[in-house]
Amino acid sequence: MNKSKILRGDVVKVISGNHKGKTGPITKLTKDKKRVYIEGITGIKHVKPSQTDQEGGIKEIAISIDISNVALKDPKNKDKTTRVGYKITDGKKVRIAKKSGAEIK
Repeated sequence: MNKSKILRGDVVKVISGNHKGKTGPITKLTKDKKRVYIEGITGIKHVKPSQTDQEGGIKEIAISIDISNVALKDPKNKDKTTRVGYKITDGKKVRIAKKSGAEIK
């Protein structure tokens, strides 16, 4: 099982690929948790006219990015990215930022 440390709603930065440098919150993860959809990152798709879509043409659609190509933004220092660690507080396991030690909500 591939357990991802990055979850929906986390603000991430794209660290490689065509959209390198763009940031935004994760809107959706795929079922196998290997790809993520980030708000504001779209691609172009050529669509043929059909009964449901009479127009067709060139459409902008949300595209997925491999989870290895994104890094979590540090909640304390917004400019930097960080890795995710875990800490037990009050009997609960919480995610923390490795660089700043801040709790990730």
